[in-house]
Amino acid sequence: MREDGRVLDGLDDIDWVRLGHAYGSAGDVPGLLRALRSPDEEERQAAFGALYANIFHQGSRYEASAYAVPFLLELLADPATLDRELVLYLVTALAVGYDERWLPEGVPVAEFRRAADGGRELLAAKPPPWHGDDETQKEYVEWAYVESLDEADQQRLWAHIELAVYDAVRAGVPLLRDLLTDADPGLRAGAAYALAWFPEDAAGSLPALVAAAGAALEVDEDEAATALVAAGLLGAAPDAGLLTDARPVIRWAAAVGRARVLGADADQATVDELLGWTAAGPGNRLTADGAEVPFLDGDLNGYAGLSLRLLGPRHTDRAFDALLDRLPAVTGEQALPVTSEALRLAFPDGSLPTGVPCAALAPRQRRLVELLARSPEVWLFGDSTFVNFSLLVGDYGLPRSREAMLAYLEGVPT
Repeated sequence: MREDGRVLDGLDDIDWVRLGHAYGSAGDVPGLLRALRSPDEEERQAAFGALYANIFHQGSRYEASAYAVPFLLELLADPATLDRELVLYLVTALAVGYDERWLPEGVPVAEFRRAADGGRELLAAKPPPWHGDDETQKEYVEWAYVESLDEADQQRLWAHIELAVYDAVRAGVPLLRDLLTDADPGLRAGAAYALAWFPEDAAGSLPALVAAAGAALEVDEDEAATALVAAGLLGAAPDAGLLTDARPVIRWAAAVGRARVLGADADQATVDELLGWTAAGPGNRLTADGAEVPFLDGDLNGYAGLSLRLLGPRHTDRAFDALLDRLPAVTGEQALPVTSEALRLAFPDGSLPTGVPCAALAPRQRRLVELLARSPEVWLFGDSTFVNFSLLVGDYGLPRSREAMLAYLEGVPT
Protein backbone atom coordinates (compact mmCIF):
# COMPACT_ATOMS: atom_id res chain seq x y z
CA MET A 1 0.00 0.00 0.00
CA ARG A 2 1.21 3.51 -0.74
CA GLU A 3 2.62 5.62 2.05
CA ASP A 4 -0.38 7.95 1.86
CA GLY A 5 -2.70 4.97 2.38
CA ARG A 6 -4.46 5.31 -0.98
CA VAL A 7 -4.97 1.97 -2.71
CA LEU A 8 -4.98 1.84 -6.54
CA ASP A 9 -3.90 5.48 -6.74
CA GLY A 10 -2.25 6.00 -10.11
CA LEU A 11 -4.22 3.25 -11.83
CA ASP A 12 -5.45 5.66 -14.48
CA ASP A 13 -1.97 7.04 -15.13
CA ILE A 14 -1.20 3.93 -17.19
CA ASP A 15 -2.26 3.79 -20.84
CA TRP A 16 -3.89 0.38 -20.49
CA VAL A 17 -5.46 0.54 -23.94
CA ARG A 18 -2.00 0.34 -25.51
CA LEU A 19 -1.08 -2.71 -23.44
CA GLY A 20 -2.04 -6.20 -24.52
CA HIS A 21 -3.45 -9.24 -22.74
CA ALA A 22 -4.89 -12.55 -23.95
CA TYR A 23 -7.84 -10.93 -25.72
CA GLY A 24 -6.20 -7.82 -27.13
CA SER A 25 -6.31 -4.39 -25.52
CA ALA A 26 -6.06 -4.32 -21.72
CA GLY A 27 -8.41 -1.36 -21.40
CA ASP A 28 -10.70 -3.45 -19.19
CA VAL A 29 -8.04 -4.18 -16.55
CA PRO A 30 -8.42 -1.01 -14.41
CA GLY A 31 -12.12 -1.63 -13.94
CA LEU A 32 -11.49 -5.24 -13.03
CA LEU A 33 -8.84 -4.29 -10.47
CA ARG A 34 -11.24 -1.79 -8.88
CA ALA A 35 -13.94 -4.43 -8.82
CA LEU A 36 -11.75 -6.57 -6.56
CA ARG A 37 -12.54 -4.01 -3.83
CA SER A 38 -16.27 -4.19 -4.39
CA PRO A 39 -18.47 -5.04 -1.39
CA ASP A 40 -20.48 -7.27 -3.73
CA GLU A 41 -19.10 -10.83 -3.70
CA GLU A 42 -20.42 -11.71 -7.14
CA GLU A 43 -18.75 -8.66 -8.64
CA ARG A 44 -15.44 -9.52 -6.96
CA GLN A 45 -15.61 -13.12 -8.12
CA ALA A 46 -16.44 -12.08 -11.68
CA ALA A 47 -13.51 -9.66 -11.72
CA PHE A 48 -11.15 -12.29 -10.40
CA GLY A 49 -12.29 -14.76 -13.05
CA ALA A 50 -11.86 -12.19 -15.81
CA LEU A 51 -8.35 -11.25 -14.67
CA TYR A 52 -7.39 -14.90 -14.36
CA ALA A 53 -8.52 -15.36 -17.96
CA ASN A 54 -6.97 -12.28 -19.54
CA ILE A 55 -3.68 -11.50 -17.74
CA PHE A 56 -3.06 -15.17 -16.84
CA HIS A 57 -4.63 -17.06 -19.71
CA GLN A 58 -4.02 -20.81 -19.41
CA GLY A 59 -0.74 -20.08 -17.68
CA SER A 60 0.46 -17.44 -20.14
CA ARG A 61 1.37 -13.91 -19.11
CA TYR A 62 1.16 -10.77 -21.23
CA GLU A 63 2.47 -7.22 -21.45
CA ALA A 64 -0.35 -5.95 -19.22
CA SER A 65 0.29 -8.59 -16.55
CA ALA A 66 3.40 -6.89 -15.17
CA TYR A 67 1.58 -3.53 -14.97
CA ALA A 68 -1.27 -5.11 -13.00
CA VAL A 69 0.96 -6.73 -10.38
CA PRO A 70 1.86 -3.61 -8.30
CA PHE A 71 -1.83 -2.84 -7.89
CA LEU A 72 -2.60 -6.44 -6.93
CA LEU A 73 0.15 -6.19 -4.31
CA GLU A 74 -1.44 -3.00 -2.96
CA LEU A 75 -4.75 -4.82 -2.65
CA LEU A 76 -3.02 -7.72 -0.93
CA ALA A 77 -1.32 -5.40 1.55
CA ASP A 78 -4.56 -3.66 2.52
CA PRO A 79 -6.44 -5.48 5.35
CA ALA A 80 -9.64 -3.87 4.08
CA THR A 81 -9.44 -5.85 0.83
CA LEU A 82 -11.86 -8.74 0.80
CA ASP A 83 -10.76 -12.09 -0.68
CA ARG A 84 -7.09 -11.35 -0.07
CA GLU A 85 -6.36 -15.07 -0.34
CA LEU A 86 -7.65 -15.04 -3.93
CA VAL A 87 -5.53 -12.00 -4.71
CA LEU A 88 -2.48 -13.78 -3.31
CA TYR A 89 -3.30 -16.84 -5.40
CA LEU A 90 -3.46 -14.73 -8.57
CA VAL A 91 -0.23 -12.90 -7.75
CA THR A 92 1.62 -16.18 -7.21
CA ALA A 93 0.23 -17.69 -10.40
CA LEU A 94 1.35 -14.62 -12.33
CA ALA A 95 4.86 -15.02 -10.93
CA VAL A 96 5.45 -18.65 -11.85
CA GLY A 97 2.60 -19.96 -13.97
CA TYR A 98 1.78 -23.60 -13.28
CA ASP A 99 4.27 -24.84 -10.72
CA GLU A 100 4.86 -28.28 -12.28
CA ARG A 101 7.14 -26.44 -14.70
CA TRP A 102 9.59 -25.78 -11.84
CA LEU A 103 9.28 -28.87 -9.65
CA PRO A 104 11.11 -30.52 -8.01
CA GLU A 105 14.17 -28.25 -8.35
CA GLY A 106 12.58 -24.81 -8.00
CA VAL A 107 12.96 -21.78 -10.27
CA PRO A 108 16.33 -21.70 -12.10
CA VAL A 109 16.57 -17.93 -12.00
CA ALA A 110 19.88 -17.50 -13.83
CA GLU A 111 18.61 -19.63 -16.71
CA PHE A 112 15.32 -17.76 -16.63
CA ARG A 113 17.12 -14.43 -16.98
CA ARG A 114 19.40 -15.69 -19.76
CA ALA A 115 16.40 -16.86 -21.78
CA ALA A 116 14.88 -13.37 -21.62
CA ASP A 117 17.98 -11.59 -22.96
CA GLY A 118 17.01 -9.52 -25.98
CA GLY A 119 13.29 -9.77 -25.30
CA ARG A 120 12.94 -6.21 -24.03
CA GLU A 121 13.79 -4.79 -27.46
CA LEU A 122 11.39 -7.17 -29.17
CA LEU A 123 8.58 -6.10 -26.86
CA ALA A 124 9.35 -2.41 -27.46
CA ALA A 125 8.93 -3.00 -31.20
CA LYS A 126 5.52 -4.62 -30.80
CA PRO A 127 2.62 -2.53 -32.11
CA PRO A 128 -0.22 -1.70 -29.70
CA PRO A 129 -3.21 -4.04 -29.83
CA TRP A 130 -6.37 -3.27 -31.74
CA HIS A 131 -9.16 -1.81 -29.65
CA GLY A 132 -12.71 -0.89 -30.46
CA ASP A 133 -16.33 -1.80 -29.88
CA ASP A 134 -17.00 -3.70 -33.10
CA GLU A 135 -15.47 -7.12 -32.66
CA THR A 136 -16.18 -8.00 -36.29
CA GLN A 137 -13.53 -5.45 -37.26
CA LYS A 138 -10.94 -6.74 -34.82
CA GLU A 139 -7.40 -6.97 -36.14
CA TYR A 140 -4.90 -9.25 -34.42
CA VAL A 141 -1.97 -6.90 -34.96
CA GLU A 142 -0.08 -8.13 -31.87
CA TRP A 143 -0.26 -11.75 -32.92
CA ALA A 144 0.74 -10.90 -36.47
CA TYR A 145 3.86 -9.27 -35.06
CA VAL A 146 4.66 -12.26 -32.86
CA GLU A 147 4.13 -14.66 -35.75
CA SER A 148 6.51 -12.59 -37.89
CA LEU A 149 9.36 -13.40 -35.48
CA ASP A 150 11.43 -16.53 -35.81
CA GLU A 151 11.15 -19.18 -33.11
CA ALA A 152 14.19 -18.00 -31.15
CA ASP A 153 12.92 -14.43 -30.99
CA GLN A 154 9.45 -15.56 -30.00
CA GLN A 155 10.98 -17.46 -27.10
CA ARG A 156 12.99 -14.38 -26.08
CA LEU A 157 9.91 -12.19 -26.23
CA TRP A 158 7.75 -14.47 -24.08
CA ALA A 159 10.60 -15.13 -21.66
CA HIS A 160 11.05 -11.37 -21.18
CA ILE A 161 7.33 -10.87 -20.59
CA GLU A 162 7.28 -13.69 -18.03
CA LEU A 163 10.40 -12.35 -16.35
CA ALA A 164 8.94 -8.84 -16.13
CA VAL A 165 5.91 -10.26 -14.32
CA TYR A 166 8.09 -12.42 -12.09
CA ASP A 167 10.21 -9.42 -11.08
CA ALA A 168 7.10 -7.32 -10.45
CA VAL A 169 5.90 -9.95 -7.99
CA ARG A 170 9.39 -10.27 -6.53
CA ALA A 171 9.12 -6.64 -5.43
CA GLY A 172 6.44 -7.88 -3.06
CA VAL A 173 8.66 -10.41 -1.27
CA PRO A 174 8.85 -8.24 1.91
CA LEU A 175 5.06 -8.16 1.99
CA LEU A 176 4.93 -11.95 1.57
CA ARG A 177 7.27 -12.38 4.53
CA ASP A 178 5.00 -10.14 6.62
CA LEU A 179 2.01 -12.30 5.67
CA LEU A 180 3.68 -15.34 7.24
CA THR A 181 2.50 -13.99 10.59
CA ASP A 182 -0.94 -12.80 9.46
CA ALA A 183 -3.97 -13.81 11.53
CA ASP A 184 -5.45 -15.58 8.49
CA PRO A 185 -4.01 -19.14 8.13
CA GLY A 186 -4.85 -19.15 4.41
CA LEU A 187 -2.72 -16.07 3.86
CA ARG A 188 0.10 -17.53 5.94
CA ALA A 189 0.19 -20.75 3.91
CA GLY A 190 -0.21 -18.89 0.62
CA ALA A 191 2.66 -16.58 1.48
CA ALA A 192 4.92 -19.53 2.32
CA TYR A 193 4.08 -21.13 -1.02
CA ALA A 194 4.74 -17.87 -2.88
CA LEU A 195 8.12 -17.29 -1.23
CA ALA A 196 9.32 -20.70 -2.43
CA TRP A 197 9.78 -19.36 -5.96
CA PHE A 198 12.21 -16.52 -5.24
CA PRO A 199 15.65 -18.05 -4.60
CA GLU A 200 17.43 -14.72 -5.08
CA ASP A 201 15.78 -13.61 -1.83
CA ALA A 202 16.42 -16.83 0.07
CA ALA A 203 18.73 -15.25 2.63
CA GLY A 204 15.92 -13.08 3.96
CA SER A 205 13.07 -15.54 3.40
CA LEU A 206 14.54 -18.68 4.96
CA PRO A 207 14.59 -17.48 8.58
CA ALA A 208 10.99 -16.36 8.23
CA LEU A 209 9.92 -19.66 6.64
CA VAL A 210 11.71 -21.78 9.23
CA ALA A 211 10.06 -19.76 12.00
CA ALA A 212 6.68 -20.10 10.29
CA ALA A 213 7.07 -23.86 9.98
CA GLY A 214 8.00 -24.15 13.64
CA ALA A 215 5.05 -22.05 14.76
CA ALA A 216 2.61 -24.01 12.58
CA LEU A 217 3.76 -27.50 13.61
CA GLU A 218 1.56 -27.41 16.68
CA VAL A 219 -1.49 -25.73 15.14
CA ASP A 220 -1.82 -26.48 11.40
CA GLU A 221 0.00 -29.39 9.77
CA ASP A 222 -0.81 -28.28 6.22
CA GLU A 223 0.58 -24.82 6.85
CA ALA A 224 3.68 -26.32 8.45
CA ALA A 225 4.17 -28.72 5.52
CA THR A 226 3.87 -25.86 3.02
CA ALA A 227 6.51 -23.83 4.86
CA LEU A 228 8.83 -26.85 5.14
CA VAL A 229 8.67 -27.55 1.41
CA ALA A 230 9.13 -23.86 0.60
CA ALA A 231 12.22 -23.74 2.81
CA GLY A 232 13.55 -26.85 1.07
CA LEU A 233 13.11 -25.24 -2.34
CA LEU A 234 15.16 -22.30 -1.08
CA GLY A 235 17.92 -24.51 0.29
CA ALA A 236 17.13 -25.38 3.94
CA ALA A 237 16.66 -29.09 4.63
CA PRO A 238 13.94 -29.91 7.18
CA ASP A 239 15.12 -31.63 10.35
CA ALA A 240 15.53 -35.40 10.01
CA GLY A 241 13.49 -35.88 13.18
CA LEU A 242 10.36 -34.85 11.27
CA LEU A 243 10.62 -38.07 9.24
CA THR A 244 9.28 -39.92 12.29
CA ASP A 245 6.39 -37.52 12.93
CA ALA A 246 3.05 -39.24 13.42
CA ARG A 247 1.41 -37.03 10.79
CA PRO A 248 1.88 -38.30 7.21
CA VAL A 249 1.88 -34.82 5.63
CA ILE A 250 4.74 -33.68 7.89
CA ARG A 251 6.81 -36.75 7.02
CA TRP A 252 6.08 -36.12 3.35
CA ALA A 253 7.14 -32.46 3.56
CA ALA A 254 10.31 -33.36 5.43
CA ALA A 255 11.26 -35.95 2.82
CA VAL A 256 10.49 -33.67 -0.13
CA GLY A 257 12.43 -30.79 1.40
CA ARG A 258 15.40 -32.94 2.34
CA ALA A 259 15.59 -34.51 -1.12
CA ARG A 260 15.65 -31.07 -2.70
CA VAL A 261 18.60 -29.96 -0.55
CA LEU A 262 20.57 -33.19 -0.03
CA GLY A 263 20.04 -34.79 -3.43
CA ALA A 264 22.11 -37.95 -3.90
CA ASP A 265 23.37 -37.60 -0.33
CA ALA A 266 19.87 -38.00 1.12
CA ASP A 267 19.61 -40.43 4.02
CA GLN A 268 17.81 -43.75 3.69
CA ALA A 269 14.83 -42.59 5.77
CA THR A 270 14.21 -39.76 3.30
CA VAL A 271 14.52 -42.14 0.36
CA ASP A 272 12.15 -44.69 1.90
CA GLU A 273 9.54 -42.03 2.70
CA LEU A 274 9.56 -40.76 -0.88
CA LEU A 275 9.37 -44.27 -2.30
CA GLY A 276 6.44 -45.08 -0.04
CA TRP A 277 4.50 -42.03 -1.18
CA THR A 278 5.36 -42.64 -4.83
CA ALA A 279 4.21 -46.26 -4.78
CA ALA A 280 0.95 -45.49 -2.95
CA GLY A 281 -1.81 -47.39 -4.71
CA PRO A 282 -4.16 -50.31 -4.10
CA GLY A 283 -1.54 -52.19 -2.11
CA ASN A 284 0.14 -49.18 -0.51
CA ARG A 285 -2.27 -46.41 0.49
CA LEU A 286 0.09 -43.87 1.96
CA THR A 287 -1.84 -40.63 1.62
CA ALA A 288 -2.75 -37.57 3.61
CA ASP A 289 -6.47 -37.47 2.91
CA GLY A 290 -7.85 -33.96 3.19
CA ALA A 291 -4.41 -32.34 3.25
CA GLU A 292 -4.33 -28.93 1.60
CA VAL A 293 -0.81 -28.24 0.44
CA PRO A 294 -0.66 -26.08 -2.70
CA PHE A 295 2.38 -27.55 -4.44
CA LEU A 296 1.54 -29.52 -7.60
CA ASP A 297 -2.11 -28.71 -6.98
CA GLY A 298 -2.10 -30.84 -3.84
CA ASP A 299 -0.81 -34.04 -5.46
CA LEU A 300 1.50 -35.17 -2.65
CA ASN A 301 2.15 -38.59 -4.16
CA GLY A 302 3.02 -37.09 -7.53
CA TYR A 303 5.40 -34.57 -5.96
CA ALA A 304 7.15 -37.39 -4.10
CA GLY A 305 7.54 -39.20 -7.42
CA LEU A 306 9.06 -36.14 -9.06
CA SER A 307 11.48 -35.80 -6.12
CA LEU A 308 12.94 -39.25 -6.78
CA ARG A 309 14.95 -37.83 -9.67
CA LEU A 310 16.91 -35.74 -7.18
CA LEU A 311 18.26 -38.85 -5.44
CA GLY A 312 20.63 -39.82 -8.24
CA PRO A 313 21.17 -43.10 -10.13
CA ARG A 314 21.74 -45.22 -7.01
CA HIS A 315 17.99 -45.47 -6.41
CA THR A 316 16.80 -45.67 -10.02
CA ASP A 317 15.59 -49.28 -9.92
CA ARG A 318 13.54 -48.78 -6.76
CA ALA A 319 12.22 -45.47 -8.07
CA PHE A 320 11.05 -47.09 -11.31
CA ASP A 321 9.36 -49.93 -9.40
CA ALA A 322 7.57 -47.42 -7.16
CA LEU A 323 6.35 -45.40 -10.14
CA LEU A 324 4.97 -48.51 -11.81
CA ASP A 325 3.26 -49.55 -8.59
CA ARG A 326 1.52 -46.17 -8.54
CA LEU A 327 0.62 -45.90 -12.22
CA PRO A 328 -2.53 -48.12 -12.34
CA ALA A 329 -4.05 -46.09 -9.47
CA VAL A 330 -3.86 -42.66 -11.14
CA THR A 331 -5.99 -40.88 -13.69
CA GLY A 332 -6.41 -37.37 -15.05
CA GLU A 333 -3.78 -34.81 -14.09
CA GLN A 334 -2.32 -37.06 -11.39
CA ALA A 335 -1.25 -39.48 -14.12
CA LEU A 336 1.11 -36.92 -15.65
CA PRO A 337 3.93 -36.68 -13.05
CA VAL A 338 3.96 -40.45 -12.45
CA THR A 339 4.07 -41.32 -16.14
CA SER A 340 6.51 -38.56 -17.07
CA GLU A 341 9.01 -39.82 -14.49
CA ALA A 342 8.54 -43.44 -15.54
CA LEU A 343 9.06 -42.51 -19.20
CA ARG A 344 12.15 -40.49 -18.33
CA LEU A 345 13.69 -43.51 -16.58
CA ALA A 346 12.63 -46.03 -19.22
CA PHE A 347 13.72 -43.91 -22.19
CA PRO A 348 16.84 -42.03 -21.02
CA ASP A 349 17.82 -41.30 -24.63
CA GLY A 350 14.47 -39.73 -25.44
CA SER A 351 12.01 -40.69 -28.13
CA LEU A 352 12.15 -44.09 -29.79
CA PRO A 353 13.22 -44.06 -33.43
CA THR A 354 10.33 -44.66 -35.81
CA GLY A 355 9.56 -48.30 -36.49
CA VAL A 356 11.12 -49.92 -33.40
CA PRO A 357 8.98 -53.00 -32.64
CA CYS A 358 7.86 -53.77 -29.12
CA ALA A 359 9.94 -56.94 -29.14
CA ALA A 360 13.10 -54.81 -29.48
CA LEU A 361 12.41 -52.72 -26.37
CA ALA A 362 14.68 -52.89 -23.36
CA PRO A 363 13.19 -54.73 -20.35
CA ARG A 364 12.32 -51.55 -18.45
CA GLN A 365 10.69 -50.06 -21.56
CA ARG A 366 8.67 -53.23 -22.13
CA ARG A 367 7.42 -53.25 -18.54
CA LEU A 368 6.17 -49.70 -18.87
CA VAL A 369 4.49 -50.31 -22.23
CA GLU A 370 2.74 -53.39 -20.85
CA LEU A 371 1.46 -51.48 -17.85
CA LEU A 372 0.27 -48.53 -19.93
CA ALA A 373 -1.55 -50.88 -22.30
CA ARG A 374 -3.30 -52.65 -19.42
CA SER A 375 -4.21 -49.59 -17.35
CA PRO A 376 -7.30 -47.99 -18.91
CA GLU A 377 -7.85 -45.32 -16.24
CA VAL A 378 -4.44 -43.74 -16.75
CA TRP A 379 -5.47 -42.60 -20.24
CA LEU A 380 -8.60 -40.79 -19.07
CA PHE A 381 -9.67 -37.41 -17.75
CA GLY A 382 -13.08 -38.18 -16.33
CA ASP A 383 -14.79 -40.28 -18.97
CA SER A 384 -12.81 -38.89 -21.90
CA THR A 385 -9.37 -39.51 -23.33
CA PHE A 386 -6.86 -37.13 -21.71
CA VAL A 387 -5.18 -35.38 -24.63
CA ASN A 388 -2.23 -34.14 -22.54
CA PHE A 389 -1.49 -37.69 -21.46
CA SER A 390 -1.63 -38.98 -25.04
CA LEU A 391 0.76 -36.23 -26.13
CA LEU A 392 3.16 -37.06 -23.29
CA VAL A 393 3.32 -40.71 -24.30
CA GLY A 394 3.59 -39.81 -27.97
CA ASP A 395 6.59 -37.57 -27.26
CA TYR A 396 8.55 -40.75 -26.55
CA GLY A 397 7.62 -42.33 -29.88
CA LEU A 398 4.94 -44.57 -28.37
CA PRO A 399 1.34 -44.99 -29.57
CA ARG A 400 -0.95 -42.19 -28.46
CA SER A 401 -3.95 -44.29 -27.43
CA ARG A 402 -4.46 -47.34 -25.24
CA GLU A 403 -5.92 -49.28 -28.15
CA ALA A 404 -2.88 -48.55 -30.29
CA MET A 405 -0.61 -49.39 -27.35
CA LEU A 406 -2.28 -52.81 -27.00
CA ALA A 407 -1.80 -53.43 -30.70
CA TYR A 408 1.85 -52.36 -30.45
CA LEU A 409 2.36 -54.70 -27.52
CA GLU A 410 0.91 -57.58 -29.52
CA GLY A 411 3.05 -56.81 -32.55
CA VAL A 412 0.17 -55.58 -34.69
CA PRO A 413 1.24 -52.77 -37.12
CA THR A 414 -0.38 -49.42 -36.21
